[in-house]
Order: sequence, then C-alpha cells, then structure tokens
Amino acid sequence: MIADKLKLILAVLLVAGGIGGFYYFGDKPDLIRVAVVLLGAVLAVAIAATTATGRGTWEFFKGARLELRKVIWPARKETMQITLVVFVMVILVAVYMWVIDWGLHQVVRAVTG
Repeated sequence: MIADKLKLILAVLLVAGGIGGFYYFGDKPDLIRVAVVLLGAVLAVAIAATTATGRGTWEFFKGARLELRKVIWPARKETMQITLVVFVMVILVAVYMWVIDWGLHQVVRAVTG
C-alpha cells in the first residue's frame, strides 16, 4: 500500500520532471524537448502500471475494449439517413426558435412603445 503510493508519487514527479525538462532545454531543438516530455510520461506510465490502481485501470481498459468489440455499428446508409434527420431537425428547431424570438420581440416593442 505504501509502496504503491510511493510509486504513484514517483510517477507524478517523472511527469513534472519531463515538463520541467521541456522548459529547461528551451534552447535545444523542439524534437529533444518533446522527447524529454514523452520519456517522462512513458516512464511514469510504466511505474504507475505496477501499482494496484494501475492494474485496475488496465483491467478497465481491457474490459472496455472487449465491450467495444460487441457493438453493432450501423451501416453507412443508416448513418447517412440518421445524420440527415438530425440536420433537418436542427434547422426546424432553429427556425421555430427564431419565430418565437421575433414574436416576443414584437410584443415587447408594442408594449414599451
């Protein structure tokens, strides 16, 4: 438990060190600066993955990937039809809201003179 907390703290420090290295090497080429940030992030993920939280997170992503494989995606034709219906409804609602707004504006103008 304490070891896991120390590993997570080390992971956070590695990310912070990578970000700090990005600014420390401000005079170096951008490729080196980005590589320092990525190295810090990769090492942080590698260390965090060895904790109980990291293993739980990995199991969550494996389960999510498994569920994603079970999804039945709509065919292209169905997707296009639904998209067209959404666009038409957005336009209809926008026109309806404009008419209501215009009507209320006219009422307020008539009342206030």
